[in-house]
Amino acid sequence: MSAESLKELLVDELKDLYHAEKQLVKALPKMAKAALDPDLKAGLTAHLDETKEHVARLERAFKLLDETPKAKVCPAMQGLIEEGSEAIEEKESSAVRDAQIIGSAQRIEHYEIAAYGTVRSLAETLGEDEVAELLQLTLDEEGEADKKLTAASAAVNEAALVESEED
Repeated sequence: MSAESLKELLVDELKDLYHAEKQLVKALPKMAKAALDPDLKAGLTAHLDETKEHVARLERAFKLLDETPKAKVCPAMQGLIEEGSEAIEEKESSAVRDAQIIGSAQRIEHYEIAAYGTVRSLAETLGEDEVAELLQLTLDEEGEADKKLTAASAAVNEAALVESEED
């Protein structure tokens, strides 16, 4: 879609995020199930609950803009999730696979951080303060999820190193 106005661009970007978050609601349980590390598994499960709230916030943002919540295919998220799925399918359960899961999850978080920052700025520029506040809440949670993944990677990467040395 070629947006004719800043508001159309905001709505278009929200549709993209709406699809991305809904895809993630389906992907996170698979990632959590595939994780070996209990902290990683718990973190991915907790982020699933947050992601469901992100979907609800996007629905509220649409309503505030007098728009119907509608998804627009998000090829970027499809690709990121597909990449993560390949890692899960190609490797047996191990610390190395957990490291791959973390990498995939962080790429997803970084995409979301960029996207939410963009739409929040659009909402602010348009004076849509309530929408901007909703988007900022999600942006903050995505940042925290990224930090938690970074923290989890320390233990997982150490375990993967030991595992690799044993091979």
